Parts: sequence; structure tokens; C-alpha cells
Amino acid sequence: MARITPISIPKGVQVSINEQHVSVKGSKGTLEHNVHPLVEVVEQEGTLVFKPRAEQMGAIAQSGTARAVLRNLLTGVSEGFQRKLDLVGVGYRAQAQGKVLNLTLGFSHPVSYQVPEGITIETPTQTEILIKGLDKQKVGQVAADIRGYRPPEPYKGKGVKYSDETIIRKEAKKK
Repeated sequence: MARITPISIPKGVQVSINEQHVSVKGSKGTLEHNVHPLVEVVEQEGTLVFKPRAEQMGAIAQSGTARAVLRNLLTGVSEGFQRKLDLVGVGYRAQAQGKVLNLTLGFSHPVSYQVPEGITIETPTQTEILIKGLDKQKVGQVAADIRGYRPPEPYKGKGVKYSDETIIRKEAKKK
């Protein structure tokens, strides 16, 4: 059987378990998750312990998945998640105005992105976008949606890229 290590609950975070429904409340907010029926979650002495209810591969895999998801919930309500995007290209700009992110990405029209609930977007400079939120999946999805408008191209590297992303460049054609 796989060893699934327990998660220690950070200080200032409250966890309530009601059968398969887990609610996590911290200084930044509250998140909830429904755990798979094959997984049992127990709170013991400031840690969350995950046990598969059956001795089958699906139950063991689901308990590992539940551990990862709940670890992300605990991190989200205590610290939060953020993702940084860079705009590379002449004339590429971003401007956050309330719940709308206005992008100028070289198209004939400006692109307006509606920011979903639970996500905040900041633009420290015109070529940087900072996405913050409690839910790791939602922060990553918003970053992927914005990057999808103009992914970086391999010849000049122009486009919207993650700040830690390296673009493998191709060599231009020779005459």
C-alpha cells in the first residue's frame, strides 16, 4: 500500500469535516471540497490523515489526489496563490480596470477579459500581469486563458508568456 503522508494544518486555519465535505477557513477566506467516497479524511492532533476505504488501486490513487487538493486548499486560505505573466512584443500592453483586463496584443481590436469571482488581477507595469487568488486551479486557468489569446511564438518570442517560462527559439530560414 502507498504511503500517504499526513498534512499539518497551519496556525490560524480551521478545518471542518462533515462526512465527505471538507471546509477550510483561514485568514484569506474560505474554500470547500467534496472528497471522493473511496477516501476517508480524519483530523488528528493538528494534522489531516488520509486513508483509503478499500484496498484497491483506485482508492489509493484517490487518497493521494485528495491529499494534494486539500494541501492546495490549506495553502490557498493561509497564503494564497499567484501567477505572473509577461507581455513580449512591440505595442503589447495590459491594463486592469476593475473586473476587466484590457489587452492590446497586436490585433485589429483590443481584447477585454472579464475577471472571474475570487480572482484579482494587477498590472504593476504595462507589460506585466499579476494574477492572485485562493484557488490554485482557478488562478492557473485564468493565466492559461489570458496566455491563450497570444501564446509566444518560437521565432521572435512575441506573445504572452509565463514569467518563469523559457521559449525555445527556432532559427530563421537562410537564403
